[in-house]
Amino acid sequence: MSPGLRGRLTRLVAAQVSLHAAMAGLRLAAPLLALREGHSALAVGVLMALFALSQVFLALPAGRFTDRHGLHRPMRLAVAVALTGGTLAVIWPVYLVLCVAALCAGAASGLSLIALQRYVGTLAHGPAGLRQVFSAMSTGPAIANVVGPFLAGLVIDLAGFRAAFFALACLPPLALLALRTVPEAPPRPAPDTGTRRASRELLALPGFRRLLVVNWLLSSCWDVHTFVVPLLGHERGISATAIGSVLAAFAVAATVVRLALPVIAARLHETRVIAVAMAATAAILLVYPWMPGALAMGVASALLGFALGSVQPMIMSTLHQITPASRHGEAIGLRAMAINASSVAMPLLFGSAGAVVGASAVFWVAGALVGGGVPLVRGLRAGLAKA
Repeated sequence: MSPGLRGRLTRLVAAQVSLHAAMAGLRLAAPLLALREGHSALAVGVLMALFALSQVFLALPAGRFTDRHGLHRPMRLAVAVALTGGTLAVIWPVYLVLCVAALCAGAASGLSLIALQRYVGTLAHGPAGLRQVFSAMSTGPAIANVVGPFLAGLVIDLAGFRAAFFALACLPPLALLALRTVPEAPPRPAPDTGTRRASRELLALPGFRRLLVVNWLLSSCWDVHTFVVPLLGHERGISATAIGSVLAAFAVAATVVRLALPVIAARLHETRVIAVAMAATAAILLVYPWMPGALAMGVASALLGFALGSVQPMIMSTLHQITPASRHGEAIGLRAMAINASSVAMPLLFGSAGAVVGASAVFWVAGALVGGGVPLVRGLRAGLAKA
């Protein structure tokens, strides 16, 4: 990787961290304030769902918008939306306003992610280059998920919630500062074939359909782990601190593997990494409920973090190879829409299933599903060979 490309990627990652950290911090602070003001667990759940809900409806239009306008205009819009939500939370830190702020933060983070991922795809030449640049970009959310909540928690303890919202609202404008010297990539206008027909054309690509299913399976496993570990720990009488440590082991492992991927990505092949990650995820989920205590669960959690953390750059590299260059933004938007719809719906399904059959069975079903999806990777390999 050349020094010029490395410098540009560093600025792009910094921009992503600025917007994503603001959302991640708000995702911690807003529910805490809602609980402190006496709102129910259901109300807090609705508030949390709004961070993903806005991306479900806006991801596809955002993808088309980035195809038409490139990087800088979508990023300026994302910063404006994030700043609006953050300012509202500072001025009126009440539940309904926090819901609006959550919608704004989710929409801004989703738009910026699509714009940055589309732009990064224009910087690479060939599959090895795509793997490297997307591996580098995958470190952004990992860093942001540490910076945002840490900043929010620190400022809440030192100066209160309003000050925390103000500190988080100061982060999005830093994205524009980071991108100030990044040149614009030429937009690639998609053919004006109409919204429905355009979406059907992309979904008609067999490789893209398989990729969406594979991505959904892996994303669902991520949601399963986050949602079901507390249920499993509660069933076994494990302390809240220990449950938190189990989840932290997953997050640390996912971050570590993403930090290592840019160094080794050139030697990896997308479909091989995806297939190994799916098989490993299936095996870990199937044995997870048999782990005898918090320490063993923590080890399984870390292994799962390594497996799932390695996948996203390979998914993005594959997506850019099997979809038309003029519609990469739209393809990324479709992927984001599917993932966020899953993040909204899956916790409701997991909660209902866990109440009926128990937390262990949810792990086993998820493991069986992702393991059964491994043969889909062969189709992806064939699609890459034709690309």
